[in-house]
Amino acid sequence: QVQLVESGGGLVQAGGSLRLSCAASGRTFSITVMDWYRQTPGKEREFVARMWWSGDSPYYADSVKGRFTISRDNANNTVYLQMNNLKPEDTAIYYCNTLPRNYWGQGTQVTVSS
Repeated sequence: QVQLVESGGGLVQAGGSLRLSCAASGRTFSITVMDWYRQTPGKEREFVARMWWSGDSPYYADSVKGRFTISRDNANNTVYLQMNNLKPEDTAIYYCNTLPRNYWGQGTQVTVSS
């Protein structure tokens, strides 16, 4: 199994920045992809960004392109999501997810005030 722990969420004003972390442990050798998703109450979970373990170029949802950057620390099996120029509509619980086996973390709350 793979365990995922997200951290770094918080309350920030519009235009501000946050950096989220997702630390993976366990059978991390099985991971090929790590994604960030987000969810707000009453809505489906939304894809945000993808990091390929192979090193292929990451990609982003159109809603965050140019503002969010996904990166990773191989040595610590950690993926980061740098979020700049945050907007109130970015408010959500952010989750990391792995493929090919679908593991999820517990999520971290991001709140952006206007």
